[in-house]
Amino acid sequence: MKTLQFKTNINCSGCVARVTPKLNQVDGISSWKVDTDNPDKILTVEGENLSNGSIEEAVKKVGFNIQPLQ
Repeated sequence: MKTLQFKTNINCSGCVARVTPKLNQVDGISSWKVDTDNPDKILTVEGENLSNGSIEEAVKKVGFNIQPLQ
């Protein structure tokens, strides 16, 4: 299992609800969560064969900013 983390501006439960359908459509994701209590609003994604590009594209399509932590 691979884990990727991203800094985002997904900052509330309404924002999480907006991004949920897009992230749930990304192939390879087994689970994901956003730490809205963290100042950097960290999105953690777990799964197999994950790529930064597909996750970033899904989040940006909903209108949020995202950048890899590494």
